[in-house]
Amino acid sequence: MEETSVTGLDLDKFRTNERPRVMIIDDEPDTVTLLKLIFQREGFDVSGALSGSEALEKLQAVQPSLILLDLMMPEMDGWETYDRLRQFVDTPVIVISALGQSEHIVRALNMGVDDYVTKPFNQAEVIARSHALLRRSGFKREIKRMVFPHIEMVLDLDTQEVFYRGNRIQLTGKMFEVMLILAKDAPKVVSYDDITTQIWSETGDGVRNRLKYLIYLLRQEFNGVDGGKGIIKNVDRLGYKLLSE
Repeated sequence: MEETSVTGLDLDKFRTNERPRVMIIDDEPDTVTLLKLIFQREGFDVSGALSGSEALEKLQAVQPSLILLDLMMPEMDGWETYDRLRQFVDTPVIVISALGQSEHIVRALNMGVDDYVTKPFNQAEVIARSHALLRRSGFKREIKRMVFPHIEMVLDLDTQEVFYRGNRIQLTGKMFEVMLILAKDAPKVVSYDDITTQIWSETGDGVRNRLKYLIYLLRQEFNGVDGGKGIIKNVDRLGYKLLSE
């Protein structure tokens, strides 16, 4: 392949918060590779997913600014993938599909897709449409939400709300702080001392009891939705972890 100047990063190899991020969802590896290169040349950071389920798994880590979505994929097709994505993010979506019939385009736009491009596509047009969408959506680098598709949970950092299995859960400030600490390191264990230091700037038995009480209150909130399935685990003598996988 001819060498080209690439400025964007491949997010499947490296993470950064500096540039707009595009996630490419297509079951054809060659198409994903080509689109990655096109967007990297333009200074985007990129991530690829070869299925809808893989895209959902990567959603939290990548935090895309823009999503490119194929429709004709096995198992979970583009229509279902779009519906699942919309449960967690409002990221702009461009469909790039070989389905060029007007009924498919109308269906996608009526569903809420932001733009539709047919294959074979013009590279300059795809880039231009992507820039236009990002301008209209007011692209921001700050992460406003943390999403965990496997457990159907979203943390809204602006409103300090948690949406769990379609239910809105309003937490107190300290309860939300605990959830945020666990979410940032999920699915790793966060030690008792790390949590109490971040929240109260101290450690010890007294402050650990405060933490235990907050965990109890959090579990009560989530139990009311899932009947006690439990998404916060106590790892004896180590700390707590969010069961996000």
